[in-house]
Amino acid sequence: MTDSNKSPSDHRALVETLSLAEKIELVHGSIDPAGKATGYLPGNERVGIPPLRMVDGPLGVRAMGERATAFPSSIALAASWRPDLAHTFGAALGRETAAHDQDVILGPGVNIIRVPQGGRNFEYYSEDPYLTAQLAVGTIRGIQSEDIAATVKHYAANNQETNRYEVSAAVSERALREIYLPAFRAAVEEADVHSVMTAYNCVNGVYMGEHERLLTDVLKDEWGFDGFVVSDWWGTRSTVSAARAGLDIEMPGVEFSEYVPEETADEVTGSDDEGDFPPIPDVPAYFGVPLQEAVESGEVDETVLDAKLLRLLGVMESIGCFTGDDRSADGVLDSADHRQLARDVATEGTIMLTNDGTLPLSESDSIALIGPNADAAKLGGGGSSEVSPVTETSPLAGLKERASDVTFERGVPSIAESSFFDEGDDVPEESDTSIDAAVSIAGDADCAVVVAQDDATEFRDRPDIELPGAQNELIAAVADAAERTVVVLRTSGPIEMPWLDAVDAVLETWYPGQADGAALADVLFGDADPGGRLPVTFGQSVADYPTASEAAFPGSDDVATYDEGVFVGYRYFDRQDTDPLFPFGHGLSYASIEYDAAAVSETATGFEIAVDLTNSSDRAGKEVVQVYVDKEAAPIATPDRELAGFAAVSLGAGESTTVTIQLDADDFEYYDEDAGWTVAEGTNTVSVGRSSRDITARFTLDI
Repeated sequence: MTDSNKSPSDHRALVETLSLAEKIELVHGSIDPAGKATGYLPGNERVGIPPLRMVDGPLGVRAMGERATAFPSSIALAASWRPDLAHTFGAALGRETAAHDQDVILGPGVNIIRVPQGGRNFEYYSEDPYLTAQLAVGTIRGIQSEDIAATVKHYAANNQETNRYEVSAAVSERALREIYLPAFRAAVEEADVHSVMTAYNCVNGVYMGEHERLLTDVLKDEWGFDGFVVSDWWGTRSTVSAARAGLDIEMPGVEFSEYVPEETADEVTGSDDEGDFPPIPDVPAYFGVPLQEAVESGEVDETVLDAKLLRLLGVMESIGCFTGDDRSADGVLDSADHRQLARDVATEGTIMLTNDGTLPLSESDSIALIGPNADAAKLGGGGSSEVSPVTETSPLAGLKERASDVTFERGVPSIAESSFFDEGDDVPEESDTSIDAAVSIAGDADCAVVVAQDDATEFRDRPDIELPGAQNELIAAVADAAERTVVVLRTSGPIEMPWLDAVDAVLETWYPGQADGAALADVLFGDADPGGRLPVTFGQSVADYPTASEAAFPGSDDVATYDEGVFVGYRYFDRQDTDPLFPFGHGLSYASIEYDAAAVSETATGFEIAVDLTNSSDRAGKEVVQVYVDKEAAPIATPDRELAGFAAVSLGAGESTTVTIQLDADDFEYYDEDAGWTVAEGTNTVSVGRSSRDITARFTLDI
């Protein structure tokens, strides 16, 4: 990272040279004259402050009207359970941000997947705070290693799109601390993230942009965050309250009509069968003239404004904005390495949910490829994360490149894909479709591969977790006719599978990005082992989750109650003794990897768990060793299992290895609302396994 040549006193002296009007120009956005940035601060040429440019992420760089590598969705990256891969991805994202001459990437998103039908689940990592934190730290460190500022978002308790501008999360302090804040805390304390974006929603009745306790008391004072806090776009709802609470920069800093020309407004907001996306809040630029007037009147002390500028200048110094160098000269865009990385993340994030021996396929197999959108790569969901790639490979193209005998039928009409930036949904041109035609080619082939998908987007939650259209009927009909049937899911999160017992194998590929078809062929033919494990629990239906009631989701009277407390995701399934369709952490390998022995030993700082693994098969494979703790010594109700450590390992044919995972005393902490973080002293349990429900060893430890 670029070394800082200026001290805080230099920054303070620079701020003192600015007039009040000049200061105001630096704490709210304006229009980028180059037309590329999502958010733009104009700088100040008089005193030598350069502009600062922010660009959308986190699946790739979405510079206005430009192209970039379309990487797999964040949930696919999380499914790899590999923080090292997240670091490599983050560095690539940083290089592509620099190539577009941008300074800040607006990602990663680290909100917990609480609602299974959440519209932005594909942009987030997991239902588990520890797994989320590890992936976030890796990604942020990678981004910032390229002198690009990462922006962790959306702080905090932003778990739904329905009524997202007004809904208040009624959530306990314990649930905030144990579930919804850990990834943000790790981003600050472990990754030294440069920027934090506030969420639209309220937390316990207070808009996040003016939540002084969470922005100042917790984020800045308790965790020591020294970067800047930026609002989500049109997410600022006041001047004085927000300024005093700890919001530093308002984005976009101009009214909607100025940011988006009237002639293109309809194109930007998009539409679908259910009507236009919810309108963006009609708010003024609160940190423009209103803030200047508040300072002049004494409602906001000028030192509050100065503190915001010092944070901004500190970040700009850290990422080299004052060097005068051409940032794009150090950037890399759509390189061969980045294309390969997109393919690697897609294979590492692919999860083999079931397999009766049908996979991997043989080169001699004839394949009937079926699916409404199987002739297009699934790049991502709708919203600010949309990326336009230079190249992309569909499942149809990927399989035709790898196999000699491939036939294709949609079976049912294409599933419309919501887009925030296109007028209307993207529906491919197609000829007449019929399930009968799909059944016909399935019966003639050695194996039918059915590619099914959902449609998820920012602004709107899915109505349920069923596959849209007639895809369930298509899969059932094909499975009845085909000798072997493989279902490939391209979904944003959990999905119902009423046809599960009728098919021979199921792969979950999430939103695989531009390398979709190439990565799919790699896994189907065994060129790559499916490396993924579930970062979310797949339930039988939405009724299995803690958000099944209207009060919990989407809420009533603008309040969503988080009465489940810390029992989110697999924690809730365990507490309710509900059998999931597939448990958190589940995933299969083509290899047979055995857990030979496990042992625990005490160290100077805690405990070390050692697990012996052996690959007893004749091919390489992957395993993710998972360690869970049960804080049963705590005097309050705690989950049966909480992820506390993991390790993703690759083993060659016949290879053995010992995996070690460290646990510290804070892995046995719970949050007491009176005493704060408290270690559960006494006898607790540690479990080792392949998933939250497939446990191979247990130990009791005295803490």
